[in-house]
Amino acid sequence: MSSTSPFKPAWWLNNDHLQTIYPALLRRPEKSPVRRERLPTPDQDFLDLDFCDAVDGPLVLLLHGLTGGSASVYILGLQSALLRKGYSSVALNFRGCSGVQNNTSRCYHSGETTDFDFVYQTLRRRYPAKPMAAVGFSLGGNVLLKWLGEQGDAAGLFAAVSVSVPLLLDKCATRLDKGLSRLYRAVLLAELKTYVREKQRHLLAIGNVKAAETVADLGDLSGIHSFWEYDERVVARLYGFDGAADYYRRSSSRHFLKLIRTPTLMVQAADDPFMTADVLPAVDELPECVRLEVTENGGHVGFIAGNNPLKPVYWLEDRILSFLAANPG
Repeated sequence: MSSTSPFKPAWWLNNDHLQTIYPALLRRPEKSPVRRERLPTPDQDFLDLDFCDAVDGPLVLLLHGLTGGSASVYILGLQSALLRKGYSSVALNFRGCSGVQNNTSRCYHSGETTDFDFVYQTLRRRYPAKPMAAVGFSLGGNVLLKWLGEQGDAAGLFAAVSVSVPLLLDKCATRLDKGLSRLYRAVLLAELKTYVREKQRHLLAIGNVKAAETVADLGDLSGIHSFWEYDERVVARLYGFDGAADYYRRSSSRHFLKLIRTPTLMVQAADDPFMTADVLPAVDELPECVRLEVTENGGHVGFIAGNNPLKPVYWLEDRILSFLAANPG
């Protein structure tokens, strides 16, 4: 199912870039009490999970975007909103995204669903009777949608929500090479290059010389200026893809939408500066359980409404909560 959304942007954030930049730079969300758990992985590494516990109620798994983490403002804001409504939540930090570098050469990417599946299966064994849902933002939303398609009827979630997902990775990588979107590309690539450098230093410091050499073999990344180059050099080599195009083809979540069997809401903005309109699926690509809502405005993980600049309304959180309430566990 596909429809337009009633979202109306704040008059003082009236374009895609303001909607995108304002929350990232100026939002100061309420911080709810969280507890961190370090979950050992089967490959002798770890994943850091940040739990925000309600007295009872369903558990919502949260997946952040590229170069984000559990401290991202959209994660913190949603955790607080969920807690007020009686939901527990757990924010998954992809490897190296919790403020602590991980202990292997393994990183994360848009199609890497095994870590999320490991976390989900661990929590399902721990809480066999607890209803669970999931929300993914940007890269994390791509991971979530791909995983839902891979799992089909076995997913076991009562609901899922994706936000601002780069549904076709090749087109989104190319979009970021154009216009003002190059500013976002520059920031993200700088953060990724720092991530790789810090990973190599950390691996040497802990004595994992073999993994450090694997990262060193990626070469000097300073001359990389596009996601096509980065994904060709880093992601494809680390994960055995036959280049960036192969990575994009095999990891783009749009190819998995027809296989989803979980009630799912997809929220996308038509003016998202990270993508173009042709990344959006046609109606016949969506199963009955998937609802695509496209807003005219909203930017990338923005969706800020309200008439008073001193009291912004984070519409996205209300929309997520209303969808979860309409599909109770």
